[in-house]
Amino acid sequence: MDKKEDHYFNEYSNSSVKFYSVSVSLRRHLYIFKTASGIFSYKKLDLGTKVLIENMFIPKSKQILLDLGCGYGAIGIVLAYESPKSKIYLADINRRALWCAKQNVQFNLPQEKGRIKILFGKDFEPFKNKGIQFDGIYMNPPVRLGRKQFLKLFEDLPHFLKKKGNFQFVLRKKMGSEYVYNYLKEAFSEQQIKIICKRSGYWVFNYIQD
Repeated sequence: MDKKEDHYFNEYSNSSVKFYSVSVSLRRHLYIFKTASGIFSYKKLDLGTKVLIENMFIPKSKQILLDLGCGYGAIGIVLAYESPKSKIYLADINRRALWCAKQNVQFNLPQEKGRIKILFGKDFEPFKNKGIQFDGIYMNPPVRLGRKQFLKLFEDLPHFLKKKGNFQFVLRKKMGSEYVYNYLKEAFSEQQIKIICKRSGYWVFNYIQD
């Protein structure tokens, strides 16, 4: 991993702060995101996140949804816009990213702040012992930290994902999407693991909680 990039996996970014603005159309709606150096994909929305957003299933009914490892909040903000009855949680370990996410919620969805919660913490730590379970979890995981660390999330999923709930995530083929697919098919039933789409070298997965 490039040492200049590893800080976005940490609580605090050591790089000097430079602010940027990213404009992008997602699902036929224009969003403007404030970003900053020291967080993931701060100069433009990364392709993996874009492929996930454009192809993920978003419920229209009232549900509880989570953008896990939210960065500056693109996935969670799209969820909130597209599913106006749902309660949306965003969580990340990078405090600079969370600051940007709060700014982006206020700018893109100023009337919806009350149903959007932004929490600090690694993986599911912000939700432990709080009795919260989600209907849907969405993620562009930092697989540069290792596939094994990502796959450990599946050990915690039964505690945080409702029965028949969906965990939708995106992986780049070069970063091990086929390996993860085969691993999950062996660990769970084939009915639980679906590939939503394959686009531009990325695979969008849907895991369904049994």
